[in-house]
Amino acid sequence: MSDAPERGAGELVADPGAPATRRTARSFGAAASVYRRARPGYPSEAVEWLIGDARRVLDLGAGTGKLTEALVELDREVIAVDPVEEMLEELEIAVPGVPRILGTAEDIPIEDASVDAVVAGQAWHWFIPERAIPEIARVLRPGGVLGLVWNSRDTSADWLREAGEIMHERHDASATFESYVQVGRPFGPIEEHTVAWSKRMTRAGFLDLVRSRSSFITASESEQAATLAALETLLATHPDLAGAEELELPYVTRCFRTRLG
Repeated sequence: MSDAPERGAGELVADPGAPATRRTARSFGAAASVYRRARPGYPSEAVEWLIGDARRVLDLGAGTGKLTEALVELDREVIAVDPVEEMLEELEIAVPGVPRILGTAEDIPIEDASVDAVVAGQAWHWFIPERAIPEIARVLRPGGVLGLVWNSRDTSADWLREAGEIMHERHDASATFESYVQVGRPFGPIEEHTVAWSKRMTRAGFLDLVRSRSSFITASESEQAATLAALETLLATHPDLAGAEELELPYVTRCFRTRLG
């Protein structure tokens, strides 16, 4: 899968195998460049915790390479797999030289027991677990790590909560992660780690972030225009933002890992 939606409320996937869901997952190809430009990366603390001492890492659902970049910065050998060619083309721009392979979590085109860790950034909710879990177990070496990570915007900030309402976000999706990431055999217990951080961006950058969301990409032109207009008004009038040239976006990175038994 591609670097799927930045976690906001209301974006967990009810049925990853449904045809409509698969079409939505592949819709990111139409916005690959804005995705690479707008989406945040991952704190090194979070990525180090995810992979431990793993040296050869498969970034599954690598998209435009946001997690790949962090892995390369930690001097790990990385293989990137994604089903959307346009996303992998953007990954080549961001992280040149990393092997890029078209493939899915349900059919991973690499050899058995060939990596120390498999990681998925913003992507697990697009996978079909009953097919993806055996494939991930197949490519991992004994004792290998499966690491799952999501960036969640911290909507305790009032203006971000209001922005979420404009984007029709219904609830705090991050609160459901614990039940969502139950992997099961042949993997062991799930461990969790959380990192709080923030990212500075321009107002235009924030609107690009909105444009990179699957719900925006698949909306009609009139719906897109209405959403952007309402957000521009919010950014111009909210008392916490008045006169600010840049925005401070608070994030919480939720990390989950488990080892192959």
